[in-house]
Amino acid sequence: MASTRFFLLALLAASISHAFASDPSQLQDFCVADKILYMSLGVKQVLVNGFACKDPAAVTVEDFFSGLHMAGNTGNRQGSAVTGVSVAQISGLNTLGISLARINYAPYGLNPPHINPCATKILTILEAS
Repeated sequence: MASTRFFLLALLAASISHAFASDPSQLQDFCVADKILYMSLGVKQVLVNGFACKDPAAVTVEDFFSGLHMAGNTGNRQGSAVTGVSVAQISGLNTLGISLARINYAPYGLNPPHINPCATKILTILEAS
């Protein structure tokens, strides 16, 4: 009987801790940032994550692409170049809570010390010599 109570109490404690260990939900599923409208004066639209939402009928393929296909300049002391991408570069990332980065390393290049608070990383090596 005591072990059953302990098990139920432990299960309750585990379920409550998971309820508070998540990020807040996003405000919308689909809100491509309209940076032109945001920069103009007198914006009357609702702003989500700091950017006005583009009319869904006006969304184009270009709203989901960036310059990540171009290699960065690794001719510096660290031997690495980071190209960061957020909603400022790809409008389609608005409200998704996603940011990307392309890192180019020269042979023996270094990744300088840094922090990423509240972030998860996935690293994929495409080519090495």
